[in-house]
Formats: sequence, C-alpha cells, structure tokens
Amino acid sequence: MNNPTLVAPVADTPEILDVQQTDCCIVGGGPAGAVLALLLARQGIKVILLEVHRDLDRDFRGDTIHPSTMEIMAELGLAERLLALPHTKISEINIQPPSGEPFHADFRSLNTKYPFITVMPQVKFLEFIVAEAEQYPNFQAIMGANVQELVTDGDTICGVRYRGHGGWHEIRAVLTVGADGRHSKVRELIGEVSIGNTPPLDVLWFRLPRHQSEPAGLSGRIGKGAMMALLDRGDLWQIAYIFPKDGYQQIRHAGLAALRSSIVATAPELANRVELLQDWSQIAFLSVESGRVDRWYRPGLLLIGDAAHTMSPVAGVGITYAIQDAVVAANLLSQPLKSGVVKVANLAKVQRQRELPTRIIQGFQSIAQNRIVAQALATTDTEFKLPWVMRLPWFRYLPPRLIGLGIFPVHVRC
Repeated sequence: MNNPTLVAPVADTPEILDVQQTDCCIVGGGPAGAVLALLLARQGIKVILLEVHRDLDRDFRGDTIHPSTMEIMAELGLAERLLALPHTKISEINIQPPSGEPFHADFRSLNTKYPFITVMPQVKFLEFIVAEAEQYPNFQAIMGANVQELVTDGDTICGVRYRGHGGWHEIRAVLTVGADGRHSKVRELIGEVSIGNTPPLDVLWFRLPRHQSEPAGLSGRIGKGAMMALLDRGDLWQIAYIFPKDGYQQIRHAGLAALRSSIVATAPELANRVELLQDWSQIAFLSVESGRVDRWYRPGLLLIGDAAHTMSPVAGVGITYAIQDAVVAANLLSQPLKSGVVKVANLAKVQRQRELPTRIIQGFQSIAQNRIVAQALATTDTEFKLPWVMRLPWFRYLPPRLIGLGIFPVHVRC
C-alpha cells in the first residue's frame, strides 16, 4: 500500500501517539461489526475492532436473535454454546385489537432447527462473539476509541484516526468498515447521507414485572391512539409503547400519570404494576428512522448494518440484516483481504447482494407502518380492526417467514 496522505488534524490536536497496521479496521462493536470481526479473524486476517464506548452494554437495544442468525451461529459451531447462556424463547406472536379477531402467528411452522426467537440481552450476545474472536491472535478490540478522521491516499481511504487512551491514535488498513450504527461517524466522514421515508411512529421502551401465569411469547395490544408490544423476558415484560411520530414532547408535557393511564387502557392486565413507573429515567425514547445510503462504499471503505441502512423496529429485523451484511461481506472480501488488495468492484458486489433484500424488507415495513400502525394510532374515536388480509389463513405463515428467516437465506461460505 502506498504511504497515505494523512487528513489534516483538527486545531489543537496533539501528535499521534502510535500507528498500527492491520488488514481490516472495523468501526463499531455492534452485531454487524462484531460478527464480521469474528468471521475474518477465523481466517487469519488481521482485524482491529474499534468501539467508541468503554463497554458493550446499552439499555434497550435489540435483544432478539432470529432463526436465521441462529443458523449462522450453527454454521460457526457456536449455536449450542450461545443457547447455554440465559435466554427466553418466543415461538408465537399474538396481536389483540380492540375489537374483532386477534392475529396469531407461530414460528414453529418454519423449516429450521431453531423455530423461535431467542431473547437475550444484546450485550451478552456481543460479549460472546467478541470473546470468540479474542481466541485468535490476529484480532484486537479497542474500547473507548472515538473515531474522528479518515486517513486517505488520494481518493482511497487507508484507515482512521481516533481519540482515546490519552491521546490520538492512527490505524492504517487495507479495508475500513463503518459498522457504527444509524448515527454513523464513518458515514458522516465520507459525506454520505441516509435517504428514506419518515416512519409515522416513535417508541418508548420500559420494563415491568411479568407474572409466570401470563402467556409467553410476543404479545401486541392495540388501543385508541396507542399500540404496545410486550416481549417476554422471563420475569419481565420488555415493553414498546408506540405513539404517533413527534409526539414525545406532548407525552412528557402530559406527565407520567397520563402515560400510565394510556398504558392501562391499552393493556389492562398491567394495571396492577404500572405504578412502578415512577420516573422518566425508567423509560427510554427511540426516535424511529428508516433509510439507506445510495452508495455503501468508497475505495478502501465499506458501510454495513445501520450505517448503510437504518431499519425501523417494526418486525425487529435490524440485527438480522446487520449480521447478514457481515456474513456476505466476509464471504466476498476474505480472499481480497488475504491478497492485500480490495478492489472497488469487490465492495460494490457486497452492496449488490445486500441492497435488494434490504429494499424489500423496508418495503414490507413501510406497508405495515402505513396500513396498520399509522391507522391504529390515528384511531381515537372508533375501534380499530386489523386489515382483512391478516384474517386470511395463509397470511399467518408470512410474518414468521419474513421475521424469522429474512428474504433470502445467507450462509457462511468463508
């Protein structure tokens, strides 16, 4: 690789403390970045994984591992060890509208060894994956690494500069991967903008106790002007309170008592425990976004996961698609990385394979958001009924297929 021309440091930046050389520098220790790091490390490729935070623990991140991801874990020989960690399983989805017949879907109809959604704190999954990668001497994880600049040689990106651990550091790499989420710094640095629609919803996340006598699985509730999804986490419900876009300040202004009343009106069975919500610090706000960038790559750089395509939480497939991005990237880029030359054509092929399934699932999400969620949230004076198509017998097999396995199967081939 040619000696890179370094991006000029910002004002008052101290000198670079050290420079490291690697094959692949991955920015972001979420599902996409961690899985890609493991897949590359297994093949002897030198990998440095950078994570801006000092640990992997974030509250109310996606905590579901879908059947397609479990099949990938099985291909890596990790499925049974992963399932040995504390978790719960969701085999059914039940949605109860205010009136009319409920909707029921069963993951046990899927042709897979893992016909369920595994519910596990994301931090435990990430720690498991990173611990596996750390068995390889060619892997290194650096926590508290705040990437601020790219290193370039002409139009080619040759690495990154980050702040942390007492100063500025530089990593030079054959390939830099931006897997740093929906607020991606790497995406910002290359001037790429995520373009998409604005989903008609936002979400509040919180937890309440779950009684063992209550139905297991994933339960949906539709009230007047609100929706809720209750995710079984053993002795807790992890709850998504869904409300119209940009309505958060109105909810805050109305106060916790009004929110508790709306929760009970939507899910009456929570009346005997909703008073446990006593402070806004118990509740996390998610501004829902959906979009994708036009071009996932530059010479020497690739975006994957939410950095390339921000996913709505509808159907909970964001982690699935991020991990599938990682698998496809590893399949296609391992040999170029071993040769020391990753061509733009190699990077473009990753986008070609992943963009179509991403567009399709985002299309399904958009339909669900506009035809079901938006209409349910707008229904305040009459009782909302589920669309007629959801009452057709064959339809109950579609959500488990899309949620559980995705549009196209992805397998480890490297």
